[in-house]
This record gives sequence, structure tokens and C-alpha cells, in this order.
Amino acid sequence: MTINRTRLAAGSALTAATLLALTSAPAWAHVSIDPAEAPAGGYTTLNVKVPNERDNASTIQLELHLDPEHPVPSVMPQPVPGWDVEVTTAELDEPVEIHGSEVTEAPSVITWTGGEINPGTFQQFPLSVGPLPHGTDRLVFDAIQTYDNDEVVRWIEEPVDGEAEPDYPAAVLRLAEGEGGGHGAPAEGASDDAAGGDADADAAHAEGEPVAADDGGSDMLARVLAVGGIVVGAAGVALGVLAGRRPNGPTAG
Repeated sequence: MTINRTRLAAGSALTAATLLALTSAPAWAHVSIDPAEAPAGGYTTLNVKVPNERDNASTIQLELHLDPEHPVPSVMPQPVPGWDVEVTTAELDEPVEIHGSEVTEAPSVITWTGGEINPGTFQQFPLSVGPLPHGTDRLVFDAIQTYDNDEVVRWIEEPVDGEAEPDYPAAVLRLAEGEGGGHGAPAEGASDDAAGGDADADAAHAEGEPVAADDGGSDMLARVLAVGGIVVGAAGVALGVLAGRRPNGPTAG
């Protein structure tokens, strides 16, 4: 009986410690950017992913603060049903040239209101952004999440490579310097047609137009089907030759 009581006490202590750790530790989910990496110098579409971490309140507002040290001249939000969006701009310390025009201000804060992210769900807010800056390996986005119980969570702690993730990390977009210089700059050896296609895609992003999907998948499917037809035909010819060589059965005497 003493052994059973000891095991029960130990199990209760372990359960209590586990619950305490879970309640005191910060939530795992946080505001993030998807995809987490994009090529510098071009345009891309980002999803601001906002999970609701509370089981007794709904998220009703999100403020996304863009990196003030590395401005992005064009930021265009995609409408999200049920949500209103407002883009606040700020003057740039130095003008930036984009598509032949001088830009003196850039978006600084994007605010979504009017909707609701219920407990146990998340919401994505798409943004078309660009051109993404050179000269840095990341963009840091501070996010302020507001709940309908007046709780405000500030995701503003910048993660540091090689260190543990902070309790309330800011969203980070990694920037990759591609061999071709990012979108709009063809890779070495690329054809003029390919270069023109990339430029058209960048222009479409700049104007907020949808970019058509590449038809390379259709070409690949056609090639696979053609090769499959050749293989089937060759197999039929081989079977015909073998059938012609098969010896006849014995004949009656």
C-alpha cells in the first residue's frame, strides 16, 4: 500500500509540474510570414499568418509594422472577406527609383480590422510586395495582435541566429541573393524570352495583376505521354516478332 501511495504522489507531482510548465511557457504559435524566404530585388506575394492563441477571446485587429531600415516601395494588400485594411505610409530618408519613377514615401504600417479570428483558428492576410531590398539578409515585421477582451500581444522581439527563440518573436522574411539577381534578372545563360517573362511578371506584381502560371507543366506532361506511346509501340512490335518465331505444334501422322 505504501508503494502505491508513493507512486500516486509522484504521478500527481509530475502532472502538476507539467501543467505549470505549459501554463507558464509562451504559446508556440505566433504571427509569421509565409513563405519564410524570398529573393531580393524582386516582387513576391506574402501571407501574414495570424493564429488565435486564446480559447476565450477572438482576434479583432492586427497591426503589421514594416521594417523601417529597409523600406519596400510597393505593398498591396489583397482584400480579405470580412476585414478592412488600411495602409499607412511614411516619408523615406532617401528616394527610391521604381519602374522609372522616383518614390519618396513607402508603406510603414498595415492595419486589418473589422473581422474576427475565432479560438482554434487562424487567418492569412496576403500582400504583394516589392521590390525587396538588397543589402540585407532579412526583413523584420513587428506585429501587434488585439483581442476582443482588450488584451494586446506585441510580437516585436527580433530573433537572433544561434540563440533560443524569444517569447514574443517578430515575424521575419529571409532574403536570398540569387545568382540571377532575383526576380526580373535572368540567370546566366537564360534566353531573352525567359528574361522578358520575368520582367512581365514583375510588372504584373507592381500593377497588382495576377500572374499567369507557367505552362512548363503542360509541356512536361505532353513529353511524358509521347515517350509512353513510343514505349508501348515498341513493346507491341517485339511481341509480334516473337509470335512469328514460335514453332508450330506437332502434326498428325
